[in-house]
Amino acid sequence: MVSHRAAVAVVFVVNGGLYGAWAARVPALASQVQAEPAGLGLALLGPSIAMIVTAPLAARACAAWGARRVIVAALAAACLALPLVGLAGSPLTLGLALAGLGGLMGTVDVAMNVAAVAVVRELGRPLMPFFHAGFSAGGLLGSLGAALAAALSVAPAAHFCFVTAAGLLALLCTGRGLPGERPEKEQQHTGGGFRNVLVRKRLWLLAAVALCAAVAEGTCAEWSALFLVREREVTEAVAATAYSVFSVTMALTRLVGERVEARFGPYRVLAGSGLVAACGLTASAAVPAGAVAYAGFALAGAGLAFCFPVAMALAGDAGRREDGSGGERELGFVTTVAYAGFLGGPPLVGGVASLTSLTVSIGLVGLLTALITPTALAVRGSRRKSRQPSAERQLQQAGRGGDGPA
Repeated sequence: MVSHRAAVAVVFVVNGGLYGAWAARVPALASQVQAEPAGLGLALLGPSIAMIVTAPLAARACAAWGARRVIVAALAAACLALPLVGLAGSPLTLGLALAGLGGLMGTVDVAMNVAAVAVVRELGRPLMPFFHAGFSAGGLLGSLGAALAAALSVAPAAHFCFVTAAGLLALLCTGRGLPGERPEKEQQHTGGGFRNVLVRKRLWLLAAVALCAAVAEGTCAEWSALFLVREREVTEAVAATAYSVFSVTMALTRLVGERVEARFGPYRVLAGSGLVAACGLTASAAVPAGAVAYAGFALAGAGLAFCFPVAMALAGDAGRREDGSGGERELGFVTTVAYAGFLGGPPLVGGVASLTSLTVSIGLVGLLTALITPTALAVRGSRRKSRQPSAERQLQQAGRGGDGPA
């Protein structure tokens, strides 16, 4: 049977491949449904909203049934839903199909992070960046396949059927190797429900880290090319490669994430990564040179590579139960906040740019990203404080029998 690590890595790759496949065919889908920019924008809003809605539900499902069952069911459904996107005949049906696909992929996203945390606990190795590198690699493979399909004039529906077959085959070969057995009943509700999650300072701090990282990543994805064209006078053909530079740098950096995190620890890595990403974005905005902007976006990719996966690992650790499972609701909460950043960040950047300029917007995002560093240090401080009461209780119990503590 496939190992837990390999099975989870395959799920990350497949989920990234699904995203890369449909996202890269948006121009063909827009022509197919004859969508105007406004209608297409509304259609593309559907998957983001669906992911925000389904993330906490997916967390509850993982807590009740185990990550393995949720991954297998949701990923199989997502693969089967992809061709429906290619069959859309109007902006409305395209939006509905994308919303359904987005909800399923969001469910997989939460469940695969829960499974990844289980592997990290099982092996005692900081593998979250490695798993997220799989998602980046899958997105790259999906987009390259989409580029080939477009070059060969393959219709989106036919192209998506091939992706579906590949995804289902990968799931069939690795599904049984996924971790995430259903927790024992007495362990499922240990630590309280979702309300208990909302009152924990540590989780809000981790959510803030994920939010800042999501805004920065969304900004690089949606505004880097236009920034280079308008503010740095780079040709459109050259500017189009900016996000590729960002993505490749992020993927390669994540591949060495285990060594870096094992050497410096998650909190130092998180704090340092925020600083590196902030320096990259700030340099891109402050120095009026195209080459510096490219280097800045590459630096941002290297910094942001660790932020989301390390925040996910720490969120899962915050909800660990006595039997070694747990963290589903915590991961769901942090993921939901991060999705909100992906959804709302880029439009806010555009709004600021309309009032000032894209240079100012990118610079402000750089300052926002710099907040990851003090927030990561605050997360470490909150962890130490959370341990203090239990230690005090142990001392008090040891000193019982007298008038006061020993």
